[in-house]
Amino acid sequence: MPTPPLTDAQLAEALAGLPGWTVKDGELTATYRAERGRIPAFYADVATAEDKADHHARITILYGTITFALNTHDAGGALTAKDTKMATRVTQLATEHGASVAT
Repeated sequence: MPTPPLTDAQLAEALAGLPGWTVKDGELTATYRAERGRIPAFYADVATAEDKADHHARITILYGTITFALNTHDAGGALTAKDTKMATRVTQLATEHGASVAT
């Protein structure tokens, strides 16, 4: 059974607890900044979390930034609880790796 899309109210509630995350072009996105040498370990831990959850972000690494973009493919590209759960985990890992929201 596909994961149901979040309602606008559910998404707004989730975003309130996800500093730095926004919806852009139908994806839940955030960019973090960290020392370049810390980015690979951060990415590796995110990849492990993604594999465990069977839910993967589109990730772009550029210099000292790493950007995540999430949506749920089996829900037609909609935003679902899978996305907000993964965003929460990415946020936790960012803190653990000394990354901060890029402004």
